[in-house]
Amino acid sequence: MKAGYNMMWEKCKDIQQELIEMRRDLHRIPEFGGDLPKTKAYVIRKLEEMGISYQENPDDSGLTAVINEGVEGKTIAFRADMDALKIQEENDLEFKSEHDGLMHACGHDAHMAMLLGTAKVLNDHKEQIPGRVKLIFQTDEENSRGAERSIAAGCLDGVDAIFGTHIGTLRGKEIPSGTVISHPGSCMASFDKFVIKVKGYGCHGSTPEKGIDPINIAAHIIVNLQSVIAREISAVKPAVLTVGHVVAGDTYNIIPSEVLIEGTTRAFEEEVRQLMAMRIGEIAEMTAKVFGGEVEYEMIWGAPPVINNADMAALAAECAREIVGEDHVIDHVSDPITVGEDFSYYANQIPAAFLFLSSSNPEKKTDAPHHNCRFDVDEDVLWIGPAVFVKLTERFFGI
Repeated sequence: MKAGYNMMWEKCKDIQQELIEMRRDLHRIPEFGGDLPKTKAYVIRKLEEMGISYQENPDDSGLTAVINEGVEGKTIAFRADMDALKIQEENDLEFKSEHDGLMHACGHDAHMAMLLGTAKVLNDHKEQIPGRVKLIFQTDEENSRGAERSIAAGCLDGVDAIFGTHIGTLRGKEIPSGTVISHPGSCMASFDKFVIKVKGYGCHGSTPEKGIDPINIAAHIIVNLQSVIAREISAVKPAVLTVGHVVAGDTYNIIPSEVLIEGTTRAFEEEVRQLMAMRIGEIAEMTAKVFGGEVEYEMIWGAPPVINNADMAALAAECAREIVGEDHVIDHVSDPITVGEDFSYYANQIPAAFLFLSSSNPEKKTDAPHHNCRFDVDEDVLWIGPAVFVKLTERFFGI
């Protein structure tokens, strides 16, 4: 830190009320997927009020803002996701969702508010930053498609390192509100969807010998798939294979001609991810053949594992310690979480770290899980998100 210089990150405390107001504004207008007109308009209005230039994505509602555009030197980037979920909110809040059947049940409203707060503080001190700062507002994280579109639009062009954060209870509701988690290595799992259509030959339930029963085939496939986890993947390599959706038949006494099986896989290594994808198809096909049926199999790829760069994760942890103190920073964990995040696409290209900010407070009823109709965040910790981002900027540029 330069002599006589007041640290920028401390200014984040002064905008706490503004962060709350922005979060609540955005909470009222949740939108799903890649087309987020109201959300985009709100972010643009705030950026224009600050006088920050931005570029809109051509294929969705995402955009990338730049502080000190045209200035020579390094570039640091920060990312916030913008999309909401198809959930009916049941919180009794004065700022609850105004869009029926849609809710910010994963904290993306807070992420946007924190990135806008970061933008405000850094832009107010841009003359002290010897380089560029990119602020990436990304759509469609829940469908794991937004990051790829933002990258295709050029958001990572010239970027040397990128950071993101997730508020809430993802790392566990027992972690006190205001705690920052930043650790190296595997951080979050890959997440992919598989679809198996089992084809048999329908007939009357009283004469099953006249048909080929796809329900029987589907049952054997579901059981056989568990052998992938139990017998084909090392016990020291965590992985998940879950069947969560099965559709079969219309009535009790008719054997249908087709059964739909859908599920998800999670892994922390690409090799394990690819193995599961291959074996699901093989097991489904061969099991169906045993009983005279057929299958159509599709793996709908989501996002790869999020793997934090060791240096960037350590840097973020150091910055967090200065802000919230040693007791409120976790820099090592015994296990990553099997939730997925398309921040992995950024981390696969440049040095990156994805952080977690706990907002779990049972007294404030902010300890509900993500994707729950009563999810909420402890707004008192909102300032910590931009404070860490601003401090990272100070350290990254040696200010």
